Amino acid sequence: MHKVRKPFSATAGILLIILFSVFFLSARCSSNPENASTVYADSGLRTELSKESVSALESLQRANRELTSMILPSVVTLDVIETRKIQNNIDGFPWFFFNRPQEQKEGQGEREYEAEGMGSGVIVRKSGKTYYALTNQHVTGNAKTISVILYNGDKVKGKLVGSDQRKDVALVSFDYDKDLRVAVLGDSNTVQVGDLTYAIGAPLGYVSTVTSGIVSAVGRSGGPNRNNINDFIQTDAAINQGNSGGPLVNIYGEVIGINNWIVSSSGGSQGLAFSIPINNLKKAIDDFINSGEIKYGWLGVQLVEVKDKFREALNLKNIEGAFAGQVFLGSPADKGGIKPGDYIIEVNSAKVKDVDDILRIIADLKSGETSSFKILRRGKELLLTVKIEERDEKIVADSSKLWPGFVPSPLTDEIIKQLELKKGQNGVAVTSLQSKSPAAVMSLQPGDIIVKVNGKDVKDVLSFYDELSKASGEVWFDFIREGHNLVTPRIKK
Repeated sequence: MHKVRKPFSATAGILLIILFSVFFLSARCSSNPENASTVYADSGLRTELSKESVSALESLQRANRELTSMILPSVVTLDVIETRKIQNNIDGFPWFFFNRPQEQKEGQGEREYEAEGMGSGVIVRKSGKTYYALTNQHVTGNAKTISVILYNGDKVKGKLVGSDQRKDVALVSFDYDKDLRVAVLGDSNTVQVGDLTYAIGAPLGYVSTVTSGIVSAVGRSGGPNRNNINDFIQTDAAINQGNSGGPLVNIYGEVIGINNWIVSSSGGSQGLAFSIPINNLKKAIDDFINSGEIKYGWLGVQLVEVKDKFREALNLKNIEGAFAGQVFLGSPADKGGIKPGDYIIEVNSAKVKDVDDILRIIADLKSGETSSFKILRRGKELLLTVKIEERDEKIVADSSKLWPGFVPSPLTDEIIKQLELKKGQNGVAVTSLQSKSPAAVMSLQPGDIIVKVNGKDVKDVLSFYDELSKASGEVWFDFIREGHNLVTPRIKK
């Protein structure tokens, strides 16, 4: 099909000439400063705002000034020199080729270097002439020296009182003769989406910087620290490197969080910043001052995320809580009657949302105190009383006490096909087998199909946990491995 070219109209030609003339004249004016005219802002425009609007804006400005003047004196900047170790790949060469690296003593082949860093902190406690500033563990690291720069510019020597990686929190003390403002700690449990926030710190070394925003979300999880047990307040207040450890403040001048990490594709602020709720850290302040470390509560269960088919198999659809897949023998949970397969829905009458939530709750329980746990066991609610003990990392790492030592998985169509089982096979599959655990001692392997517990048939996950809870004294399993019917040795629970 041929396009018909329309005749160029006289009107269009005139418009083209006018546009060309305007472009030519504007180009000449912009290229010649002498011909360019300068236009100044009209100060009279201010009078166009109504008195009510001006008054409202002035009130907001006064409030901002009062708020920042109240909190800024309690915010400090931390200059940290940390000693780090790196592997010296050259040291010992060429002995590697003569099979001699095993002769090196521990620590050989490493060299130390000093790394400088900067972060922020907030004064949260005073005792005599000693002040305590709260910050992040990733700010202080294994600090060799800490210099504390105060709001008035004075620089004093700081001391690391204590630090903890699980909560990414640290406490620094320093002595100072003059009075300094101690920040007021708010209640982060009352924070809601939309609340106004102020972030204060030393981003990129610019001390005493204040930015503002709102609470974008609460109860966030994640972050660069895989071992963290915090949830986070999300804010769009601008936070950059150097803000870490500084306070997130509400409109009352109260600290509601400690700025911790950001999500960014550029390395700078993109409105995705995360702060540790201050309620997560209040106990840590006392623990650091009293003992130099955080005292964590310990229940003694291994929690398992229940999703999709596993949740359906346990009849837990749309029920919030945390699943106790395994229990440490002799632990507070074991002594209090919590068993593998129990679903914890409340602790001390507080509802449990998920695994992350109960980890935070248990962490803050005090050793020696008694707590109530509401659980679901095969559809029935039970209320159990447990005396909490102090968390001991050596015990937590000892899988020999972890009962039963694996997580039973429902036999989905995918597993049946993968293991070449007959359709409709009853039982559960062994997954997440722990080395040195009772199950490992019984020679079970991942992929084994448990079909009986102490001679009682296992139909599915629910019946497995039901029979396991009834077992006492000696325990053994009938199982299938590669088409063979086998029985484990008997083990005393």
